[in-house]
Amino acid sequence: MSVNSGRSDATLIGLLRSARYEVIPTAGVEEKVLACVPQDLTVTVTASPSKGLEATLELTERLRAGGYRVVPHLSARLVRDGAHLREIVDRLRTAGIDDVFVPAGDADPPAGRFDAALPLLVELTQLGRPFPNVGIPGYPESHPRIDDDITIQAMWDKRAHATYIVSNLCFDARVLATWIARVRRRQVTLPIHLGVAGPVESTKLLTVATKIGVGESTRFLRTHPSWLTNLIRPGGYSPERLLRRVTSLLTAPDSTVVAVHVYTFNQLAEAERWRQRMLRERPR
Repeated sequence: MSVNSGRSDATLIGLLRSARYEVIPTAGVEEKVLACVPQDLTVTVTASPSKGLEATLELTERLRAGGYRVVPHLSARLVRDGAHLREIVDRLRTAGIDDVFVPAGDADPPAGRFDAALPLLVELTQLGRPFPNVGIPGYPESHPRIDDDITIQAMWDKRAHATYIVSNLCFDARVLATWIARVRRRQVTLPIHLGVAGPVESTKLLTVATKIGVGESTRFLRTHPSWLTNLIRPGGYSPERLLRRVTSLLTAPDSTVVAVHVYTFNQLAEAERWRQRMLRERPR
């Protein structure tokens, strides 16, 4: 094994040991987390128009009380106004939360005056940066409604109010490499959490989609048409194959990929079995 290969393997193993698991606040997911997820891993909790922020906040509080480090999604378009934001901040700080993820969200129309993530991020800064860690989304593949240059520019605009970027799902190592290079060319130096789909069976993915809600599931698949294709095509996707193809990215001095963010679609037992197998079988 070459020195570079050994370094890549060691880096990937380190990232897998501290992987983050994203969950959707549906019925029964709390029990799955408690049963399957080691407490040294971070759990992130999504927010959606169909469930509202309350489901996210309640699950966050329960998991934090259970001993987990939890990162709630504060979808800007679900926050009504400054008073509502302050209530959320107080509630999360009381629960011991020190890390939040701030996307714009899909609520249409928005619940109040926050129609994008940047105004909410600015307001958090004006509140004295109550959370030491603040994540923002990045889009390796084209956003269905926003031009690529605008999504990169948005990261530049948000960089002063955030501490890291979480990349949206992508199944192409070359696309990931190109995107990271573009982000760094724009002098956006925030560390990146590499978003990777876990080992999800197509039938289970569709079951989760049904629980999310028909309207939201349809919007999810319409705005990410390549995701379902890659997930259900026989032999079309495996998380380990993607990670092995991007190992050179992980050790590049200017990429600053610091974490693996696993989109579990609530298939937590499968995700943890996969992670443990990857830790046992050093990538080659």
